[in-house]
Amino acid sequence: MDPWIMGLGGWMRAWQRQTKDFGHLQADKYTCLIFDNRGIGASDKPLLRYTTSEMAKDVVELLEHVGWTEERSVHVCGISMGGMIAQELALQIPNRISSLNLISTAPRIVRTLPYLENLRNRINLMIPKSLDVQIDNLKHDCYSDTWLAQPDESEHTVSAFPTNGDRICAGEIDKRTTPGALTRTGFLCQLAAAGFHYKSAEQLKQLGDAVGRERILIVHGKQDRMIGFVHGEMLLRELGSEETGVTKSFHEGLGHVMPIEMRKEFRELIEGRIEKCAGL
Repeated sequence: MDPWIMGLGGWMRAWQRQTKDFGHLQADKYTCLIFDNRGIGASDKPLLRYTTSEMAKDVVELLEHVGWTEERSVHVCGISMGGMIAQELALQIPNRISSLNLISTAPRIVRTLPYLENLRNRINLMIPKSLDVQIDNLKHDCYSDTWLAQPDESEHTVSAFPTNGDRICAGEIDKRTTPGALTRTGFLCQLAAAGFHYKSAEQLKQLGDAVGRERILIVHGKQDRMIGFVHGEMLLRELGSEETGVTKSFHEGLGHVMPIEMRKEFRELIEGRIEKCAGL
């Protein structure tokens, strides 16, 4: 049973490749749970302070609602802010976690110049300007230039897009033109949750002890321009090195969104983690 936790400003439809690869093509083996975090898509967007801890409680309530409460029963995949929520989730219900897969995320944000520049770009996404400029900023921050320029590799109904970048653009336009899906209030509240997420080295040690380091995977691209590679290294160092059982999957030339950029490799990676951790 696999809950997929989306990142900042992303809605559940962004998991469509994974729900096809796991929930449809392998429905005899996997059950996928996707949802919109508070502040996006079909979920409520209250104006208040969001925290990754409270957003993790949202996930706990959802898991209990659907009956996923058995020990070591869920394989959690969280990307970016979703990985921050996954850290909080693992501290709240460690015994239910069979595998914890942390993708392009951080234990806390190091206030470096690149981070501040990315923060400015993310805020600018919600400032009225050309839609082309907004989407160009997002593509630059989240994907590698090489992958964006390659021919569209996703399945299509009528015809393929010219490039992967064009398909990403179409998906963003769909989200931004769906009434109520992406609002300034919801986005900025999510941004605050991600920006103030904080897990100390001691808290990460507690997480590793509670969940089991052999159940934890850290995935990060070395060309990630949204949450820089330094954060993946920090997460690995403070959760525990490979010698302690943590698995790392670091990639040259990869941007922020591995599940899309390396779809086949990501599917195989998660399949392997599920098989290994289910047998522990």
